Amino acid sequence: MTTLLALDTATEACSVALLHDGKVLSHYEVIPRLHAQRLLPMIKSLMAEAGIAMSALDAIAFGRGPGAFTGVRIAIGVVQGLAFALERPVLPVSNLAVLAQRAYREHGVSQVASAIDARMDEVYWGCYHESAGEMRLLGDEAVMAPELAALPAHASGEWFGAGTGWGYAERIPVIPAGHDAGLLPHAQDLLTLATFAWHRGEALPADDAQPVYLRDKVATPKAR
Repeated sequence: MTTLLALDTATEACSVALLHDGKVLSHYEVIPRLHAQRLLPMIKSLMAEAGIAMSALDAIAFGRGPGAFTGVRIAIGVVQGLAFALERPVLPVSNLAVLAQRAYREHGVSQVASAIDARMDEVYWGCYHESAGEMRLLGDEAVMAPELAALPAHASGEWFGAGTGWGYAERIPVIPAGHDAGLLPHAQDLLTLATFAWHRGEALPADDAQPVYLRDKVATPKAR
């Protein structure tokens, strides 16, 4: 049976989740600027709770961004260290998709416009719809001024707004059926998406654990 670890530090939330023996365990804390100190202890605590060694993992999933530059780098540093040491593959997952998956789990909505506050008066934006329990991207993810956010071409039906970018709701031209601007990515939902990706054979070598910032001018990963 598949055993997957998922971790996320791309926003103010720091969370880890574990799939083992068909059961999910997770730890979630909103701790701005403390991710580097808390992430490894959270992982150790979770593995101890499950009563398994790190060597039992089949793969490690992580929030690959978009999100806070430092937070995304923390996750990738830890994931690469663990994946290289264990000789395990990785599963990068979009933080905008994780938000949509959480909105689906908690609010029961099947179409989600995810928005994360990108600072600099911009939002990270992506639109998702549910397919067999998985939130799938429609169109592209992008970073833009709130006024430029839009639903995909041919979008219909009701949409739900999820994420801190909806703090700019009065400037976003999309009118959702409801929104939750307090929603942050949760590793439990990252794990759900990673499980779909794992079964599709989308795991990558640890070398390929790379961030996605969407905003190229902030930082560009060094060429290998």
